Amino acid sequence: MKICKIKSFCIVTLLLAFVCQTSLYAATKDTIVATVEGQNIYKSEFDQSWAQSALFLSNEKLSKEKVLKDLINRKLGIIKAYKDKLEKDELVQRKMEDVLYHAQISKDLEPLLKDIRVSDDEVKKYYDQNKEYRTAQILLRIRATPSDVEVKAALKHALELYDILKKNPEKFSELANKYSQMDSAPTGGDTGFQPVVRLAPEYFKAINGKPEGYITTPVRTQFGIHIIKVIAVKPVDQINTDMYKKIIYDQKRDKILDEYFVTLQKKSSVKIFKERL
Repeated sequence: MKICKIKSFCIVTLLLAFVCQTSLYAATKDTIVATVEGQNIYKSEFDQSWAQSALFLSNEKLSKEKVLKDLINRKLGIIKAYKDKLEKDELVQRKMEDVLYHAQISKDLEPLLKDIRVSDDEVKKYYDQNKEYRTAQILLRIRATPSDVEVKAALKHALELYDILKKNPEKFSELANKYSQMDSAPTGGDTGFQPVVRLAPEYFKAINGKPEGYITTPVRTQFGIHIIKVIAVKPVDQINTDMYKKIIYDQKRDKILDEYFVTLQKKSSVKIFKERL
């Protein structure tokens, strides 16, 4: 089960730069390269856009004329947006709040994030506890908020399949091909090797420490009910070390972020009404 978790502080930094850009250029006394509805585009603004454009591939040839045209078009779009009073639009306000949220976090936490380091020993220790398994599965999907009848029907079907597998484990691929409601069904449910961060917690708990060939009892996750077969365990000398350093980096980053908000909440007035959830 792939679980996306996305928290990109590279994007955050760019957003912060975007927010500050207009005021910085206004305060800079340099050459004007164009005017749009009376608003200036400065040489320093052009130079920064030129440098950024040179970092990205495009099917159009990079030229100073194109970069300037893009700056003019951007300015025209912003002017029109203000004329149409888009800054008062509810959707735009939510997006601006997202920009402010990420910019504030970047401003407060960037020095701490720069100091994060991950060693090879940390990777080994982490992997000892979170090995990478190659599994196959039979997934019977249920809705995120299913009825009791739906859950009971899926569980009944899963238990029937599990009873077959207890007597004939070699039928796993055949049953996965026939009943699994996943893209991997045609390959006998084989999902390949997956790190722990790409698996639902209940899924990983059911296979962690189990030997090759092990078949789990039905396991419930947010995606449905699974029957999982352990195919192989990846040796530590075959793992993608850079990927695991990124996983550990993300965990350290998230810890810093959690501590940041715990402190912020303590300094703020926050009321939670759990009974209303």
